[in-house]
Amino acid sequence: MKYNIYNYIAVFFSLAMLTTSCVENEDLVQLDPTNDAVDSFWKTDQDALEGVNAAYGSLLTDGTYMRSTPLLLDAKADDARTNSPWASMYNVGHFNSNVADAAIYGWAFETYYQGIYRANQVLTNVPNIAFTDAALKNRILGQAYFLRGLYLFHAVNLFKNVPLPTELAVYYPQKTQAEGWAQVISDFKTASELLPTSYDGVSGLDAGQKGRATKGAALGYLGKAYLFTKDFTNARTTFKQVIDLGIYSLVSNYRDNFTTANENNSESLFEVQFSRDAGGVELGWGGAPTSGWGKTSARAITYAPRAFGWTDVQPTWALFNEYQEEKTTANTIDPRLDATIFYNKPGTKLYGKDFAVFYASSPADLNDLFCRKYQNSDGEFADEYDWRSGINERLLRYADILLMYAECLNETGDTPGAYGYIQMVRNRVGLPDLATVKPGMTQDQMRDQIGHERFLEFPLEGHRFDDIRRWGWLQDATKLEWLKSRDAEFNSYLPGREYFPIPQLEKDNNPGIIQNDSY
Repeated sequence: MKYNIYNYIAVFFSLAMLTTSCVENEDLVQLDPTNDAVDSFWKTDQDALEGVNAAYGSLLTDGTYMRSTPLLLDAKADDARTNSPWASMYNVGHFNSNVADAAIYGWAFETYYQGIYRANQVLTNVPNIAFTDAALKNRILGQAYFLRGLYLFHAVNLFKNVPLPTELAVYYPQKTQAEGWAQVISDFKTASELLPTSYDGVSGLDAGQKGRATKGAALGYLGKAYLFTKDFTNARTTFKQVIDLGIYSLVSNYRDNFTTANENNSESLFEVQFSRDAGGVELGWGGAPTSGWGKTSARAITYAPRAFGWTDVQPTWALFNEYQEEKTTANTIDPRLDATIFYNKPGTKLYGKDFAVFYASSPADLNDLFCRKYQNSDGEFADEYDWRSGINERLLRYADILLMYAECLNETGDTPGAYGYIQMVRNRVGLPDLATVKPGMTQDQMRDQIGHERFLEFPLEGHRFDDIRRWGWLQDATKLEWLKSRDAEFNSYLPGREYFPIPQLEKDNNPGIIQNDSY
């Protein structure tokens, strides 16, 4: 059952909804001195497991992977566009988030620090528990380090200079982005040393449970943090460690990575677990998931095609056109196109409806592009309006490890070595041998090729804008003009707007916080 790791979130942790770097009214509420629930917690192995489960719970709320975080990662890139009628969402995609309106980005910021707070409780209290199972203790601590690293990864990556809570306190000073990345690296490195490669071979309370962080997930994110800081040598070594684990492989059907079919598969290093089996009717937006929630992942309804959801995010024509630049060895269009985008192709069906027939009375929609990734659109459901998508969010795939490793090989002088790892990803979709069609590329040419390969492998998965930012394309006048020609939303870009503003509430409540440039 995908929700196993969240079944034990204690009522105690529902109090931990504030960010650790600011003070809310709730901080002033005193506990009843006759209630010893907090004092009696953190005594047993089971308490520790419930504590780390609460830290996982922050991945499921609206600020993180229920909806907001995918939007923040996708909307600014040239593979996605948004014409949402909701100004807060529209502004995310147009580099115009408003300091006075923290909807979406502020919810994400708050939830990242909620998750950090919960992970810190584990890291503070679990070492003092006398475990009956020492290996379980290490696994729980490893998961807490991983989760803190993941939440900090998002905070540093999206908001630049942020507080770095590593212990329980009232205020935390703002740190530089370099200090932030150093802490992220430290957390993932520690996690990788404590976590198992799988929970199938362990004994204890967490035995066999899917969705928990593993050594491969920690190493994968550690390598990613090195890559984002241009430490290509360490990134190369770390990604090779993941490859050498010998437990990951690409699934044969690319689309299996974005449906309920074949979840937690051989390609997945880490995914957020959603399930339609979550009962209840409440539209839960924040806090710890409860049995009353009737909404699970809201990505599907947010990105859904017109009349099947809100259509707040759509693919760009640049993405559609780039898929058709190179045919497969069978002289067909890259199959990732149809797995990613709904368009007016003969025979295309969505939610049991023929595309051409359904949109016949609306020429604009008939000739438009809609998201197919992460949609429950194969005919089993009529639409996404029940807010109950159970599709797991795949945060890190083995295909990403392969292409990031190829990038590191290229950046460390082994351009010829990059070909083979790129080809592993191309082979799945039947593309010709890159070494044959583009032999002897220079390092610069290979950089552009890797950009193309990543664009077609990971659209609408939250990677493209991260790539644009870390490659420095926004500071390169030629690249920026190219991006504007592909996606008009880049015409709104101003230097500094590659990051989101620090929420005003954080500035008000945490002395000394300096706002990001351009806000």
